[in-house]
Amino acid sequence: MNDIDKILVAVDPIADTQPALDKAMRIAARFDARIELYCCETKAARDSHLAVHLARGPADEFIYDVRTIAEALAAPAREQGLDISVAAESGDPLHTRILERAERMHADLVIKDTHHHALARRTIFTNTDWHLIRECPVPLLLTRPTAWRDSPVVVAAVDPGHLHDKPARLDQQILNYAKEMAGRLGGAVHLFHTYLATVPAADAVIGALSVMTLTPEVLAELRTAKEASLAELAIGHGIDPMHAHLRMGVPAECLPAFAEKMHADIVVMGAISRSGLQRLFLGSTAEQVLERIPCDALIVKSSDVRRGTVY
Repeated sequence: MNDIDKILVAVDPIADTQPALDKAMRIAARFDARIELYCCETKAARDSHLAVHLARGPADEFIYDVRTIAEALAAPAREQGLDISVAAESGDPLHTRILERAERMHADLVIKDTHHHALARRTIFTNTDWHLIRECPVPLLLTRPTAWRDSPVVVAAVDPGHLHDKPARLDQQILNYAKEMAGRLGGAVHLFHTYLATVPAADAVIGALSVMTLTPEVLAELRTAKEASLAELAIGHGIDPMHAHLRMGVPAECLPAFAEKMHADIVVMGAISRSGLQRLFLGSTAEQVLERIPCDALIVKSSDVRRGTVY
């Protein structure tokens, strides 16, 4: 079980909507958690607000009180009886400030808004978002404007078949959080795994790496083995094997397509750190998935990473 007792919500105080705060309130109510609403005024943000003010006419005094705005945003949560505090400060860069704040409050979950471009069918991540994706040591929920349904669908993106190694431990964390979120929010968990039906082989003629296509018999054996591993993972976590889904193809294409087909509300993904880097790392495939999934993403770290161990 993964307890979520303290939630840090990083918001843009002048945004028209606050989906991160809305979803944090729903999580806090179900987990009996405390929320800290965090607003950080960076130099770029202040310059932008000043430019807008001057464009309207410089006659009036420029007043931009981040704490007052944040307190107003927190009012609806207090009216619902939720435990919410406000932290407002100035500084740069934003991602460093958010990470420092999360460490100071011993946050169990960090939530932040992202932007989705409907025509491009992709998420527009800021530089701050990418830093948080790679460096945040606790689960990070990146939200879109779309509200969760009453019974949300939570997709756990797993990679079964790794017994007693680091990806297996990460799968455990992914499933633990997916089950906990779905259970507390009254939703359902679906497991998803995608694989490539090719194997690398040395090309003796050109001396390069080529791809050898598998025979139909080997393809069938491969799929059977994958299905068995996925079903075993589902059963081991008390999940209906009918909710275990296997696709052959490229993850950056298959996972977003599956999330859209299932009308998923949250996709839970894993992040793995690399040896020698004191930060978390996501490969290009995972980054492409994040840009394309049509729903919120909960990025989970293994328990080893959360204890400060890097792979």
